[in-house]
Amino acid sequence: MGSVRTKVAAMREKDRRAAAQRRARLVSVGVVGLFVVVIAGFLVFDRAQTASADGSYVREDSHVLSKAADGKVTLVEFLDFECEACRAYFPVVEELRKKYEGRVTFVARYFPIPSHFNAERAARAVEAAAQQGRFEDMYKRMFETQQQWGEKRVPADPLFRTFAEELKLDLAAWDKAYADPATLARIRKDQSDGEALGVSGTPTFFLNEQKIQPESAEAFEAALDAALAG
Repeated sequence: MGSVRTKVAAMREKDRRAAAQRRARLVSVGVVGLFVVVIAGFLVFDRAQTASADGSYVREDSHVLSKAADGKVTLVEFLDFECEACRAYFPVVEELRKKYEGRVTFVARYFPIPSHFNAERAARAVEAAAQQGRFEDMYKRMFETQQQWGEKRVPADPLFRTFAEELKLDLAAWDKAYADPATLARIRKDQSDGEALGVSGTPTFFLNEQKIQPESAEAFEAALDAALAG
């Protein structure tokens, strides 16, 4: 797990370069565009001030991977199934779930990045499985297979349907949920909460409503231990 820092640093550097290229293109839009960005930034900041009051870190329908009986410590991850950094963190989070079972609540929330071609499709596939009580199974399948479908400009819908078939889901019900606008609305509700909290990239973690950026498994464990001891 020590290699996570190196992997994630490289992935984040790749994202930063891509973001810099996008910003350079946006300069040509002109001064008016800049004012829009500034105003939007203030709106996001303002929304973030009230986010904790309306329960947007964890909602009643949020997907809980593991639950602590005392509810003292909760770790929330806003994630994108096509994000390479999220995939790098996936085994770390799985190990933490085992180590802190019964002591820490782990919550996964959707935050598909628009520039990731299949990210929203993947989230719809997972949410459609969740409607049959199989969120975690499809959640894991997405990260385990990301290299098959990620970073491609080809719709992965048929592949995601094979995942549903392999999980022995009711395919008619899964197909209906996958195409249902309500499923996409559920995903976008998570996105809206994330934006209100200042999430701009993935993975973004909140530990007891405080944003953390652990760069190693050790740093993650230290943060959880401190929260449990607090």
